[in-house]
Amino acid sequence: MPYTYEYPRPAVTTDAILLSRGEEYYLLLIERGADPYKGCWALPGGFVEMDEELEDACIREVWEETGLQIKGLHQFYTEGTVGRDPRGRTISVVFWCEVEGVPRPQHGDDAAKAQWFPVSNLPKLAFDHEFIIEKFLRSKLQELQ
Repeated sequence: MPYTYEYPRPAVTTDAILLSRGEEYYLLLIERGADPYKGCWALPGGFVEMDEELEDACIREVWEETGLQIKGLHQFYTEGTVGRDPRGRTISVVFWCEVEGVPRPQHGDDAAKAQWFPVSNLPKLAFDHEFIIEKFLRSKLQELQ
């Protein structure tokens, strides 16, 4: 008989900060094709499956939403602020990597579009992704230059 846990469990997601360097840094975003935040831009990512490692979940979600095969991910940090997702308690493990060139993404799964944006000119973002990106840029961008 499987063990039943008497306490509610939060959902776990991954989000990917994918950077490309040209004249400046570019960030890959997806336009959400479903609610919540349908039509808003967001980091590629999604829910971790029960039998999946965190990094594998991030790689899968990026592939499903952008068509890009990524490697060399680094775990940045975990965001778990209460209320960050209107669907319920969600904790996200944020990964990042720098990709070669500016590969052309192909939107898929629940992403209506996938597009590179200069980090100096990002659109309005869904969830708390603006906070996550700002935190990343403050702590990591100087290391990359």
